[in-house]
Amino acid sequence: MNMKILMVCLGNICRSPIAEGILRHKLRAMNLKNVVTDSAGTIAMHTGEAPDLRMQKTALKNGIDISDLRARQFVVKDFDEFDLIFAMDRSNLKNILTLARNENDKKKVKLILNESFPEEDREVPDPYFGGEEGFQHVFELLDETTDQLIKNYFA
Repeated sequence: MNMKILMVCLGNICRSPIAEGILRHKLRAMNLKNVVTDSAGTIAMHTGEAPDLRMQKTALKNGIDISDLRARQFVVKDFDEFDLIFAMDRSNLKNILTLARNENDKKKVKLILNESFPEEDREVPDPYFGGEEGFQHVFELLDETTDQLIKNYFA
């Protein structure tokens, strides 16, 4: 099965790159080469930048390298390119859905934590203004959720 999955947060330097990195790491370990992962932000502020150094450090501490990722802004064309679009929080979900052109676009967009906690609309907290423990907490949340995502779509 060919599938393209996009992770989206605000600036594409903390939550969405780590979600992409964790999922990419797990899919490679499963030898699922026909699944493409990417990430984007709903704002263009960090376009071209590598992930936040604190998130890179957290990822490495957990055995995943995300240093090759670069921030980009979510664009309408992403609805055509991706099968699933996962928002990290309700604000980003709303921003993505605002760009949707039709019901088909809207059907692709989901809150990522609903994979682990269906219908609860939980949000991945933004660790940007917090301490190191916030980055680890986000890693652990997304690590668990990507396991569930894999079960939901690839099992």
